[in-house]
Amino acid sequence: MRLRCAVLDDFQNAALDSADWSPVEDRVEVVAFPDHVTDEDLLADRLAGFDIVVTLRERVPFPASLLDRLPRLKLLVASGMRNSVIDFAAARRNDVTVCGTASSSAPPVELTWALLLGLARNLVPENRALREGGPWQSTVGADLHGRRLGLLGLGKIGSRVAQVGLAFGMRVGAWSQNLTRQRADEVGAEFVETKEELLRSSDFVSVHLALGDRTRGLLGARELALLKPSAYLVNTSRAAIVDQDALCDALRAGRIAGAGLDVFDVEPLPADHPLRTAPRLLATPHLGYVSRANYATYYGQAVEDIHAFLAGEPLRRLG
Repeated sequence: MRLRCAVLDDFQNAALDSADWSPVEDRVEVVAFPDHVTDEDLLADRLAGFDIVVTLRERVPFPASLLDRLPRLKLLVASGMRNSVIDFAAARRNDVTVCGTASSSAPPVELTWALLLGLARNLVPENRALREGGPWQSTVGADLHGRRLGLLGLGKIGSRVAQVGLAFGMRVGAWSQNLTRQRADEVGAEFVETKEELLRSSDFVSVHLALGDRTRGLLGARELALLKPSAYLVNTSRAAIVDQDALCDALRAGRIAGAGLDVFDVEPLPADHPLRTAPRLLATPHLGYVSRANYATYYGQAVEDIHAFLAGEPLRRLG
């Protein structure tokens, strides 16, 4: 009997075309689901008949309460090599092997700059006006050259964002709890002593931190109030790092010039969510990792993980 594999959140119907699944097709039936299920009861019912699940990033939590209801599940493949929403202890207790895949930092770097440039030059309202017969030139864009880019986090992604900023002729500063002056010097960024100093002095602030106890709610109403009225904030990292209610209030009150978001507290974003109508906001539906090359890696290595698991030699184990 063939095993059954569920591929979750295949919104673009791209999973089966992004990789060659033939190495496992004789032993595994693959079913891709294009919708997102948040209700745990519905998800448990959907996955009850599957031996393998491929899940995208950290979109679907796998707590103990769900894993305990999936006795047939034996392999869980998550894209990326870090996942904060899988209960690894519960997976071990239920004899579920968890494996990951590689993930490129290039796509989120590129999307960060797409958002930042789109905000600075008002690309969306100007494009809309041009296409709809509106006024010819109605905004004045913000300059990047000579302006200060403040980075919260200078890891793999933050350092590449810094390099692009330097290429634009920006003055780049960085801060995080663990950042050292030596690391900042290596990247060519100015080491900033405090988060508050970074926020006060920057014309553009971009978030590139991992979510954890120390970074959850790192930017709340008090911190957002430190930004210049002419400043822009971009977050392509994790939604919970920025208090989204406080950000929405700041945008509606005009206390900052604008924000670019690719991550949200609830995804997909509900139709009535206040951020959908917030002014001065350029938002994308968590596209940071969504690129052809990254999908080829995610699903191609998912096939490798499944093939290796069937051979009794799991690859890229997590947890």
